[in-house]
Amino acid sequence: MEIAATPGLEQGGVLILDESADAKAGEKSAGSGRQYNGRLGRVDMSQVGTFLAYANGSVWTWVDGELYLPKHWFAPEMAGLREKLGIPAEREFETKIELGWKMIQRTHANGLPFEAICCDDFYGQSSDFRAEMNAAEFIYMADVPHNTQVYLKRPVVGVPEAQPGRHGRKPSRSRVLSPDKPLKASDVARQEDTNWHRVRVRDTERGELNDEFAARRVWTIHEDEPVQEWLVMRRESGGKCTYSMSNASPNTPLKRLAWLKCQRYFAERANQDAKSELGWDELEAQKYLAWMHHLALTILALWFITQTKIEWAEQYARDPRLLQQFEVDVLPALSTANVRTLLRAVMPLPQLTSAGARAQVAKHLVNRTRSRKSRMKGRHRGP
Repeated sequence: MEIAATPGLEQGGVLILDESADAKAGEKSAGSGRQYNGRLGRVDMSQVGTFLAYANGSVWTWVDGELYLPKHWFAPEMAGLREKLGIPAEREFETKIELGWKMIQRTHANGLPFEAICCDDFYGQSSDFRAEMNAAEFIYMADVPHNTQVYLKRPVVGVPEAQPGRHGRKPSRSRVLSPDKPLKASDVARQEDTNWHRVRVRDTERGELNDEFAARRVWTIHEDEPVQEWLVMRRESGGKCTYSMSNASPNTPLKRLAWLKCQRYFAERANQDAKSELGWDELEAQKYLAWMHHLALTILALWFITQTKIEWAEQYARDPRLLQQFEVDVLPALSTANVRTLLRAVMPLPQLTSAGARAQVAKHLVNRTRSRKSRMKGRHRGP
């Protein structure tokens, strides 16, 4: 895979599983139907894709995607429409989690190196999915809902013995036999012995990611067996708490766990670039193959931009004197919008001169640097 052969990306990469919905006017586009649309925040007529993003340092890109086909698309009465829209005859219903797992396996088989897999709570709440990743020896950091049940001590699970003198059927189903009750993840966050620490994760465009994190070894239950995992908790500056489960080794430092927990952000950046800059959400075609072709072109465009960012950083080293000039500690990297500006100077019908394109990019980078300086000063002044 070309990513694996790119200098600087041999290690440190993370795969991020996510989904993205696009509103549709009717049910005649492949996979469309009334389903949850995160962009709208409600159930509406939509077409949903599941996507696998790759992030490494300051670069991110999609690497795979699948069109989700709701179950009703496989009803006998939909056979004619499936054929008309070119949906492969061998295609069967697969959940979004199954599609995600297929993409992860495909990416791994293609030789893309990655250190961990991240996903939101739709995927992370599935103990089956976490078990599959663990069995494949993939490290995961999977968001889970606040009410996820965990145990602080290893629960004893088994079939209870029949009580002497009690009538009725003999117990046959496993349950937790130990007296300790499960806690919600949000309850663990409020425990007195849950130790919170402020961790500086990374520099950001708006300053720095510096939130409070806590991590505890907890137990969950999968297929009637206790499973030990990390419960990683993040408390943002506004007070919002989020929760993740991870199978990282027991001796993993909190700083590493916090870093992994914050990687899912880059899937949002990849989705935003694909839709806002590359026209992913402008697809009007209805057929399945058109969706797949549009996906392939979008992934190629995202990877081209990623390569351009890497090559720009290699060829145009940042002048350290600019840090002192702007009174900042980090200079912004080339953005997708910057790459589009550069392309306007070299496309077959140039809209800008090379000098004009460079000037626009430089101006944009300077404005972003000044914006960062302003935000950092405001943060240091406090309320």
